[in-house]
Amino acid sequence: MTLRCLFVDFNSYFASVEQYDDPTLLSRAVAVVPVMSATTCCIAASYEAKAFGVKTGAPVWEALELCPDLVLREARPARYVDMHHRLMAAIEDCIPHGKAESIDEVPCWLIGRERQRDNAEAIAHSIKRKLAAEGFSPAIRCSIGIAPNRFLAKTASDMHKPDGLTVIEQHDLPHKLHGLELRDFCGIGPAVEERLRLAGIHTAEQLCAASRQRLRTAWGSIEGERYWLQLQGHELPGRVERRSSLGHSHVLGPELRSFEGARAVLFKLLAKAAMRLRRERFLAGGLSLRIRFVGLERRFERDIAFAPLDDTPALLNLLGEQLSPLEAAGRKGRWRAHRNPPLSVAVTLVNLEPAGSITHELLASRGRAKAVSAALDSINQRYGNNTLYFGAMQEALAQDAAPMRIPFSTIPQTETEEDVGTRRQPVDHGEELWLQRERQFKVMAELAHRKAQGRGERRPTRTPQTFGAGGWTRGAAAEDSQDGTDAPPSLF
Repeated sequence: MTLRCLFVDFNSYFASVEQYDDPTLLSRAVAVVPVMSATTCCIAASYEAKAFGVKTGAPVWEALELCPDLVLREARPARYVDMHHRLMAAIEDCIPHGKAESIDEVPCWLIGRERQRDNAEAIAHSIKRKLAAEGFSPAIRCSIGIAPNRFLAKTASDMHKPDGLTVIEQHDLPHKLHGLELRDFCGIGPAVEERLRLAGIHTAEQLCAASRQRLRTAWGSIEGERYWLQLQGHELPGRVERRSSLGHSHVLGPELRSFEGARAVLFKLLAKAAMRLRRERFLAGGLSLRIRFVGLERRFERDIAFAPLDDTPALLNLLGEQLSPLEAAGRKGRWRAHRNPPLSVAVTLVNLEPAGSITHELLASRGRAKAVSAALDSINQRYGNNTLYFGAMQEALAQDAAPMRIPFSTIPQTETEEDVGTRRQPVDHGEELWLQRERQFKVMAELAHRKAQGRGERRPTRTPQTFGAGGWTRGAAAEDSQDGTDAPPSLF
């Protein structure tokens, strides 16, 4: 069996881009954070920061204790997407690549003589030289794995970081994998690791020695058999995964913690989801709405089904109808917004169907709504997202709420997902301190709410201690799912 895949993984990607854009950060410990607050988490850390024990997901206050000289940079999703495309173009000059796995990794398929080890290694070295020649390195470096299949190549790319090159040939299996931990393998997270341990598999050597049937039993599905085949070096055809839902969520800033603010953000999120729906050529047959509140364990929930559609006006009208009970609860005093303001909102389009599989509506009013949506898409695609928008979104846009985010498994399109004019102009130091403090309050409230949920209390029992400059506060929160199925039913 020959080498089939060369897998490129860019190291500490977000932090590396920050070092590339600011050469003074080279060789310094850098962490990228979603907001400038000590109570949020590091979403990326440079290798200099990792040397101090700073890991992805570490609370900022903890990272600053481990590395007092840590430099914090606020995340810039649009910049990371732009650099992703430039790096993919550099790789393309050396070898055609497949679809990017995420924003910082991509498989490249070897054909013909490229599958010989010497030739495959030469391609890997040419990629590294290309990055250096175009000025990306030394700030942006990549680790490369070469193996008989994509699974093993991805695993190999993680074995020697940063800037490593690891080759796993068929005769290297399985002994070359024995030094890994279970969590070092692709696809093994906390839940799968626990299943394997319950099945008596505690080491990589035991995993590689397990039979096909044993892994199927451990996984509880045919995925265990697929995993066994990949460990043996077989390249399996990709699974056809049908998208069933599409949505967005957002934690509200203090200035938007009112019914009107939450409504404006929800309208913006739904308009964005509807735009993506049309771009990916789907129709939605249902809508799911979730709102969490400060100091309340229960949340506002609505789930509705309707005839498949994709036009923004109809979807916004349905959303407005589902929000009316919450507005009525506020008017009648059943919900006191000043005491339990909305904290986070989420809207999801469900029951997706391919656009071509549904017959078109005959009603003239529906045709007009679809024409409005098409006009919105055309204008916003040409001049920037939300150049033209519905008035109900005004407050969310004015507060720069719900900006573009980078998911793990997809690369967002900045021309259609980043709002036009969302970047603030430079402000004086006093205003910037106030904006930072607003962001701190937003994260603190979310952490306090999550802590209360984790303890089954209505509010945290311990007052956070002050820490660091600018009155940053120190805290931690139990992880919980945005759309956890075990949440209590809605109050409204």
